[in-house]
Amino acid sequence: MELPRRTRGDELLKPGELTALRSRLRQMAPQHDLTSVIACAFDHRTRMLPFIYADLRMAPAGVRAIGSAMYDAGFEKTRIVLQQWNRNFRPSRMKLDGRVPDLFMVSSMQIHGAECKKLIRDACRIEPARRPLIIAGGPKTIYEPWDVFSPDPNDRWGADVAVTGEEFVLLGLMEALLQLRHTGEPIRTTFLRARNSGLLDGIPGLVYAPGSTDGVAEELVDTGIQRLVGDLDETPHPVHGYRLLEPPSRGETLASRALDASRVNKFSPIGSLVLTFGCKFACPYCPIPAYNQRQHRLKSPQRISDEMTRLHSEYGIRFFFGTDDNFFNNHERAIEICTELLRTRVYDRRRGRPRQRFRWGTEVTVHDTLKMGHENLKLARKSGVRGLWLGVEDMTATLIKKGQSEDKTAQAFRMLKRVGILPMPMMMHFDDQPLVSFADKPYGLINQVRLLRKAGAISLQVLMISPATGSKLYEECFTSGLAYNTVAGKTIEPHMLDANFVIASRHPRPWIKQANIMAAYLYFYNPLRAMQALVWPKSKLYLADFTMQIIGMWGVSQTIRRTFGWMTRLMRGQRYITRKSKPPVGTIPMRSVQGDLAAHALPGAPHPQLIQLDLTALRPAAGADSGK
Repeated sequence: MELPRRTRGDELLKPGELTALRSRLRQMAPQHDLTSVIACAFDHRTRMLPFIYADLRMAPAGVRAIGSAMYDAGFEKTRIVLQQWNRNFRPSRMKLDGRVPDLFMVSSMQIHGAECKKLIRDACRIEPARRPLIIAGGPKTIYEPWDVFSPDPNDRWGADVAVTGEEFVLLGLMEALLQLRHTGEPIRTTFLRARNSGLLDGIPGLVYAPGSTDGVAEELVDTGIQRLVGDLDETPHPVHGYRLLEPPSRGETLASRALDASRVNKFSPIGSLVLTFGCKFACPYCPIPAYNQRQHRLKSPQRISDEMTRLHSEYGIRFFFGTDDNFFNNHERAIEICTELLRTRVYDRRRGRPRQRFRWGTEVTVHDTLKMGHENLKLARKSGVRGLWLGVEDMTATLIKKGQSEDKTAQAFRMLKRVGILPMPMMMHFDDQPLVSFADKPYGLINQVRLLRKAGAISLQVLMISPATGSKLYEECFTSGLAYNTVAGKTIEPHMLDANFVIASRHPRPWIKQANIMAAYLYFYNPLRAMQALVWPKSKLYLADFTMQIIGMWGVSQTIRRTFGWMTRLMRGQRYITRKSKPPVGTIPMRSVQGDLAAHALPGAPHPQLIQLDLTALRPAAGADSGK
């Protein structure tokens, strides 16, 4: 089920609204000596293809954006803890500036949901008088906010509030609390007063448990779908987030200082940046269009150039990944960004002269890549683009149609190869697709991988199509009996929702689908291809192909190691598989501020029933015995 759309014309914030909010908070912050810790939940069991290198070598953009927003708003005593680097971190033992932080925030993707809950549970072990205000956010909370609250009186834990939106929602919450806070009052106490008095109901993008103080939620209130910032130039500069990173450590506590600026490039040599948001396509398995309220949100070329320049000058970061949904969605803006980055020059200390030295990549579609044309792709290459991740999904358009075909895909890849850009295909495997086909069209998975490699692909992503929260097909995957509940006694866990595991299939022998993914990776990444890459590289960047082969072979070994056991369970047959009949809607009743259906509730979710008694029905009838 997709997120509902706000009233047309009310999807975006008014121009300057986020900028004004940031300015007001900077005036209020000096009166409140607040400390905050932001944790990025990460389950290390997800360490396999296709993200096995970038998952540890690129500090996530989302959690840094929240850190930048807090720092920019005047709350400079903030620390960002990445579980990727600090897997033993325990919130119950954290201290910042010599005291328990005033706020503890957790950001999580769905696949890291188990670790998110562990962090919140541990934070709830802090005695109530000293406990920080616990705020949950990130993609997991945007689509399943009920899952960070506990309905069980015998298991008392849970966030105080869930933020189902971006920076504006969090900063709006902070402003409301600071306007109400008494001098020296714990911010969590202020939150409870604001919540119980209804002062938070006018901030779209929050979910909270009214009346709860002991970690048990009997009911949830959803304040609605967030308004989105349309001009991304209004967002806080990402340079702030990098200065808040916790140094990598095996310890349970926080270091006395954040990671030194000179060491940031060592642990995060790739910088993730938001360039644009939104996509023109409406693929039924993708939640992106609905999340963005069918809007395409942009950042100016000058702002992007400034972000890369400052991140390079302050932290030495040279390589960037744009977290776009479809960078070529707006051709004119993409050309403007590339033109501005082509003009950008930074000082090269080693060579003693200015030069353009940024190298970056992002996500695009086959359709829009072809529309850009050869000359504009050359411009992108000159601006620093070295790799583009293309959502090929299925070359024959059997699974989904968004302007691709085997001929168009191969043409797009050859165009990129000619101009010196590395094409990185992202594929989806599905029930009706064989491993190998002998028909005229390349229906088979290996057939398509072979064509992509021949056309110039130097990396590969193959994932099994699975239920994606927030997509059109999500509910149907459960109600139709497609999604698994258990396989050979093992229940589906959050870390298995990354599409590397076959967890939803109608295939009579689903283990074959799991084996097909392994076979495709082994066909693409292997020692023979690595040796060929040294002699006949698929890229003008000589060592790029060979390097990707080495990383890929390492990733294949980890992928097989983590999914082979699951495949053996699938081999036991259909009678050992139980299926779900409805999506995970939660057990806590959830309503809107007005008392009707909550915006973030899935169909079938429990709803508080308002029982109205007709007192006239209880009055005795005329002539009846009044003593009865």
